Amino acid sequence: MKRARTAAMLAAGTSTVLAVALAGCSQPAESDAAAEHEISSLSIATGTTSGVYYPVGGAMAEIISDHVDGVTATAEATGGSLENLRLLESGDSEVAIAQGDVVYQAVNGEGAFDAPIDLRVLMVLYPNVYHGVSLQSIDESLGLDCFADIEGTRFSVGAPGSGNEVATDLVFDALGMSFDDVDVQRYAYAETAEALRADQIDAGSWVVGEGHGSLRELEATAPIHLIPMCPDEVDAVTEQYPFYTPHTIAGGTYASVPDDVDTIALWNVLVVDADFPDDLAYELVEAMYGQVAMIDQVYEPGAPYFVPDSFANSPVPLHPGAVRYIEEQGLAVPDHLQP
Repeated sequence: MKRARTAAMLAAGTSTVLAVALAGCSQPAESDAAAEHEISSLSIATGTTSGVYYPVGGAMAEIISDHVDGVTATAEATGGSLENLRLLESGDSEVAIAQGDVVYQAVNGEGAFDAPIDLRVLMVLYPNVYHGVSLQSIDESLGLDCFADIEGTRFSVGAPGSGNEVATDLVFDALGMSFDDVDVQRYAYAETAEALRADQIDAGSWVVGEGHGSLRELEATAPIHLIPMCPDEVDAVTEQYPFYTPHTIAGGTYASVPDDVDTIALWNVLVVDADFPDDLAYELVEAMYGQVAMIDQVYEPGAPYFVPDSFANSPVPLHPGAVRYIEEQGLAVPDHLQP
């Protein structure tokens, strides 16, 4: 995937070419910055085809292609948040969906990022909810009543380099734990579900929107147990990492989990490089909010959150184009989220 740029007309004919050649460098050339901002196609880095990022990105690509003049967009399947920000950094994608915690680390040069990446948020999307998942049959023997009870178990922390693994590492850190405290496995969601069914692991983490398809498929074969974060655990995580917020999974969200389950959540965001053109950024945001029903259709649980007000949950500053749109909606952007 390479950035596609519209070509600027450098010559109107042979005589113009000769004139420029004779004049040498005396004629001002079109600035590199202007050429850089003439973007005609966008690659949107999303996630795996079985997750939520991919269909959401697909809806966004369709909206952009249909409603932003002169621009086409394509949703690209990827490994998820960490890979997506690497694709932005390398220029192989122009837009990316990512978890807020991974974006925060990238902007601050923390975690897997040796140096900061200058990113800005276009849209704040919907919360990813941290699910610690086991089976009821396993919980009956192990007693997984608080998250720390997973110590010593066979635990899948997520696929290598995934946002799931990043979030799980931060949760462990905030609770004074490390991956050495469990028999660590690194499976993607479908693999984690299969390993639970086969009694190859005791529990695993899902950092996803509520009602994720892989969890519904899992509980269709075996009743699941969601491992609560006890109040002191929620406090420890949210105090150390303020981009996480307390969250309750309402009883009945999953058919086999009748009671409320306390946990944490983090927000997914749409991000671009800080130098992404301001006017184009504004047009993208305007188009996507204007046609937001298309995004609601592919991920209905996110519908209450696909609104401009959600910007307040951004983990890093917004793009100037997003600020312009938000302020036009009569909303005030606080100083810490200004570009």
